[in-house]
Amino acid sequence: MTREAGRDEGLDERMVLLVAGAADLAVSAVGSALGTVRGLLRRSDAAELAAEAEHELTARGRLVLDRYAAPPPAHLELLARHVVARRASDDA
Repeated sequence: MTREAGRDEGLDERMVLLVAGAADLAVSAVGSALGTVRGLLRRSDAAELAAEAEHELTARGRLVLDRYAAPPPAHLELLARHVVARRASDDA
């Protein structure tokens, strides 16, 4: 691939280089991840590590659901409910 061929081939060449670089990065990342997994499976405390990871993921999931699932009730709404409940108990 030469740089003298013109603008279109220069763009094609850059695209090929980008795709090749991305593919190389993906292959190296997968290889690194597999090495990490192999190392974790060789540990004697793999069961404890898995349980700790499960606990951590559960806690993170709970935080995400609390943050995005339902907005908390408005502060004034809570105060109004408290006043209504108090008046109802005073009347009884």
